Order: sequence, then structure tokens, then C-alpha cells
Amino acid sequence: MGEIVLIFTISFIIFLSPFIAKGVGLPTSVVEILLGTLGGALGLLPHEPLFELVAEFGFLYLMFLAGLEVDLKKVLSIEKQILQRGFLYILLLYLTSLLLVHYLDLPQLYVAIFPLISVGLIAALKKEYGRHLRWLNLSIAIGSLGEVVSIAVLTIMSAGLQFGYGKAFVKTILILSLFLLIILLLFRLLQLLFWWYPELKTLLMPKIDNEEQDIRLSMALFFTFIAIMLYLHLEVAFGTFIAGILIATFFEHKRSLPHKLSAFGFGFLVPIFFIYTGSSFKLQALFIEGLIAQAILIAALMILVRIAASLVFFKYFTPKEQLLFALSHAMPLTLLVASATIAYHANVIGEREYMAFILGSIIQVIGVMTLIRRLVGPSGTQPRGWTDRSGDFDT
Repeated sequence: MGEIVLIFTISFIIFLSPFIAKGVGLPTSVVEILLGTLGGALGLLPHEPLFELVAEFGFLYLMFLAGLEVDLKKVLSIEKQILQRGFLYILLLYLTSLLLVHYLDLPQLYVAIFPLISVGLIAALKKEYGRHLRWLNLSIAIGSLGEVVSIAVLTIMSAGLQFGYGKAFVKTILILSLFLLIILLLFRLLQLLFWWYPELKTLLMPKIDNEEQDIRLSMALFFTFIAIMLYLHLEVAFGTFIAGILIATFFEHKRSLPHKLSAFGFGFLVPIFFIYTGSSFKLQALFIEGLIAQAILIAALMILVRIAASLVFFKYFTPKEQLLFALSHAMPLTLLVASATIAYHANVIGEREYMAFILGSIIQVIGVMTLIRRLVGPSGTQPRGWTDRSGDFDT
């Protein structure tokens, strides 16, 4: 009976969320999280194994869709000075976090958590507002680099907490480094191969495709990278993210493919992940003394470090664009939840602090998404006084 109630509840939330979101003026993903929290509190969303599995799959698919937004050739073709500032921005995130942790006497774990970047929700922003906003285009590009760093840090942190800092930890670092090197070589190899034999692209993904071969190849890459990451004991989301980048970088002739894959993801799998995330938070935790204040502090500090680091782009953005760029990176929902879960299972943090991280991630998404919508306007329309230089940083 519990599974039947679960299926009906998920179905209603998926169907009703867009209507509710339009009525209250919130992004659909935020509404799905809130309805998931409410459903969990009412006992309508029990964490059945199948629910957890599909939610995990939705998360991985979201990361895959995020990768689809990144054409590596276009990212690397960005003006050298801007790319250098992007790397400086990422470095400043960690340095600012280090200073805050030291000054506020917070646990060292926060140094790894505060700078986390996940482009999953940035992909959702791009779906909502389109491709004409320059701050959003650069946010995807720089965010992709930041996510690689974040997942590498998350993998290192996970290995350190799980194995200690002995031989097993060193082995994980070596495997991760070797994997990144192989991926770089693979990108270079494919670049040369498709340059010499461009007809291979249309052979793998025909322009006239009655067998949906483009989707078949995409799913094959998606599952292949999941298998590789499981075998190497590395962060699986990293693999699906790279699979998406491969598709976007080398099969740009299939312009309809990202839309087809995105329609399936945001219409089915991704909402289940957001619903599950909301249901994982226990409403009674709100009555724990100091938990709300701690969650707000976590959310505020994560936003603050991004605003501070985004100052490196002051020559390229208007103040409003600069703020929007920083805010778009202040929603690392998936990686923040993953980091908190890893730390909790390793007994580095207790249940109270774990709940604070979950609540903090929800506050970030709701607050940032709402603020971005207020600043940008509905459907990407730009308020009076906006300076837009469309086309710059297009990815």
C-alpha cells in the first residue's frame, strides 16, 4: 500500500508543480522540493528502495544534462584573459572560504564545502531563461570548470574520511589524476579523429534518424561512464557530467538532441530527484534550537564567498550581471547534500549539523532562485536599466 501511495504522490507533484510554480512565481524545481518536504512530513513519500534508486538516477541524469550545456571547444575558445579570471575566481572561492573558516572558528570541513559549485541547477536556469544572457553563458562555462574542481575535492574528501590519509587515500588520488589525464587524452584523440574523418559524426548520429540513434548513443555513453566510475570507486556524477560534455562537444550537428534529452529529464527523472531531496528533510528538525540560524549562516556564507570572488569580473560585467553570476553558483544543492551525507556517515558531523546542511541547501535554492527571478524578470525579460551584451561568452 505504501508504494501505491508513493507513486500517486509523486505523480501528482510532477503534474501540479508547474501550475503551482506559475501561480506563486517560484521556479518549478523549488516547488518540487517544497512539495517533497510536505509530502515527506505527511508520510506520503516513504523512502522505498525504488524511490531512492530513481531519485539517484535523476541526479545523475541532471548532471548529464548539465554536461550537455558545455561545449568544451567553445569554453576553451573563450578569451584567454576571461578564462584566466575564471580560474582565479575558483581559487578565490577556496581562499575566501579558508579565511572565513579560520576567522569564525568553523570546522575545517567547511573549507571544502563552502566553494562547491554544481551546474545542475544552472542548467535549469538556462532552460528557463534561454541562451541570450551573457552572465548565464559564462556561468555555465566557468561553473563547469568549478564543478570539476568541486567533484575532485569531494572525491578526495570522501577518500580521506573513508580510508584515512594512508595508502588507500593516496591510491584514490592517483586513480582520479590518471582518470582526468585519460579523459584529456580522449578529448584530444576524438578531436583529431573527427577532424580527419568528419563523416564519422553523421555515421554515429545521422541527420535523418528514424531509429533515434542519437539518443541510443547518448544513453550508451551515459551508462558506460556510470560503469567506469563505479569500477574506479570515483564520484559517479563526475562521469555522467563528462559524458554530457562529450556529446555537446563532438556532436554539435545534432541541434535537436539536447532538447530531446532535456525534455525527458526535466519532465520525469529530474523532478523525482528534487522531490526526494525535499522529502529527506524532517520538518520536526525545525524545532531544534539554533538549527535554522545555523542553516541560514551556511547559506549566507556560501553566497558571500561567491559574491566576493566574482569581483574578478568587474571589467566584464555590470554590477547586476556580476551579482547574478555569483548567485547562479550559489546553489550547489546536489554536491552540498552529497558532502553532508559523506561527512555524516563518516561521523565527522552529527545529525543536527547534517540537517542544518540539508536545510541550508534548500534555503539557498529557494532564496537564490527567487532573487534571480526578481532580478532578471520572468522568462528572461530584462528590467529597465539592464545592460545586455548578448553573444559574449556564448557556450
